[in-house]
Amino acid sequence: MSAGSVTSVTPVVVRLKLSLLRNGLRQSSGRRAAYVASLVVVLLFAALQLLGLIALRGHSYALNVTVLLTTVLALGWAVMPLFFPGGDETLDPTRLVMLPLRPRPLVRALLVASLVGIGPLFTLTLLVGSVVATAHGAAAYVTGVVAIVLALLICVALARAVTTANLRLLTSRKGRDLAVLSGLVIAVGAQVVNFGAQRLNSSGMATLDPAADVLRWVPPASTLGAVDSVSEGSYAVAVAQLALSGLALAALLSYWQRALTRLMTSPDGSTLQAAEPARDKAGRSSGLGRLLPAGRTGTVMARSLRYVWRDPKTKAAWVTSLAIGLIVPVFNALQGTGSIYFACFAAGMLGIQMYNQFGQDTSAFWMVAMTISSTRDAYVELRGRALALLLITLPYTALVTVLTTALLGDWGALPEVLGLSFALLGAMLATGAWSSARFPYSIPQEGYKNVAPGQAGLAWIAIFGGMVSAALLCAPVIALTIWLNVSSAGGNRTWLLLPLGTAYGTLLTLSGLRLAAPRTSRHLPEILTAVSKG
Repeated sequence: MSAGSVTSVTPVVVRLKLSLLRNGLRQSSGRRAAYVASLVVVLLFAALQLLGLIALRGHSYALNVTVLLTTVLALGWAVMPLFFPGGDETLDPTRLVMLPLRPRPLVRALLVASLVGIGPLFTLTLLVGSVVATAHGAAAYVTGVVAIVLALLICVALARAVTTANLRLLTSRKGRDLAVLSGLVIAVGAQVVNFGAQRLNSSGMATLDPAADVLRWVPPASTLGAVDSVSEGSYAVAVAQLALSGLALAALLSYWQRALTRLMTSPDGSTLQAAEPARDKAGRSSGLGRLLPAGRTGTVMARSLRYVWRDPKTKAAWVTSLAIGLIVPVFNALQGTGSIYFACFAAGMLGIQMYNQFGQDTSAFWMVAMTISSTRDAYVELRGRALALLLITLPYTALVTVLTTALLGDWGALPEVLGLSFALLGAMLATGAWSSARFPYSIPQEGYKNVAPGQAGLAWIAIFGGMVSAALLCAPVIALTIWLNVSSAGGNRTWLLLPLGTAYGTLLTLSGLRLAAPRTSRHLPEILTAVSKG
């Protein structure tokens, strides 16, 4: 390829992206309305953020805010492509595999084309506001222009490098289904923001000083650190901070180029060579069966655990429950406002996984239904699913309870909280088994919906009705806990709640399985019809 053709790659790719975007918006009025609405919302939010950053000018903590904001922007650019891989299909490099393009000019062209869009415009607005809030003097504003360019290029290059390195996964069906985990990121992020806001309210902006001192040397936040250094007359420090950002950008571009070359020259997962490691991995994982009970119980447990590991929606539900079950008690304990009884939240979140057991199988449940010919078969099936859940839930509940106890320093309450948690878990397993047989509903495999159309009422009855029933079933243990803590006759006998709660939870679980088994065996056709609607 000649030098002239190489230099023409960038404008061609930019025009190609603009054409694809324009033609995409012409497809339907709904798509145009959605794009315009999102553009208006983003611009309005960016304008408000810009005004807020300008208002920070002259404030003693303006640098802390801008440095942290730039770091959060970079993290967002790195993470969001993993959860929303279809957000910019026009820059998929695999569509250019058959063209005679060298990696370096292609990287340059894709980098420039990546600057076209709502995301870069939003980031540019916040970076401009950050420079205005931080810069003082003409030299600082000149440095700010360089800082804005460097920071924006680092954010875009980071997103493209991450996307290119994971493109084969992100464009597969399972990779797209991993976007369901974005709910977990939102849940965790909300708790982190809430925790940080409370710490700031109680301790003031001074708590950000240590983090800001470190981040002002970490690209791309180091570009804002350079603006502040120039404002204070520390030109050598500013040059070092800008140099760090420049090196980071060069490293990202080099990594992106290598990943792009590997992506466009290596065989994909459809070849026999790429499939070999997958088969080896499957062979290695077969050792799970040797650790489980023999017979149908072990088979059911292995199947349930494989669903947790392999099925995207089942995995997303489990990961979300595990994360939130840990975040709520631990974050409240760290804030000094929590109670050790918040540890029961872990058992409650994981107990929900017992609900709609057959709906998790979707249309594949017919294969399970063919093996159930009696109440005994149904009981063993439900028992295997409950044991698979307990294999994860019991140690996790104990871990969260011990961690919460350690943070609060209330070791005397550990036995009673564990007993309460085990009783609650047993109650949710019992009601979950019964509601799975009484109110099954389908879970669509594609998209973000967890309930098939027309079955939302069943889902509400199954989950919330079961949770209320589980709370009522735990009333005796709760009443005993209150009595032992407020009554003088209780003395130091709260430790009895651990064996009593464990025994009571076990009794509830076995009773629930016994009650659910006859209905499961008698109503298999209705259950199969309900879970196959999605």
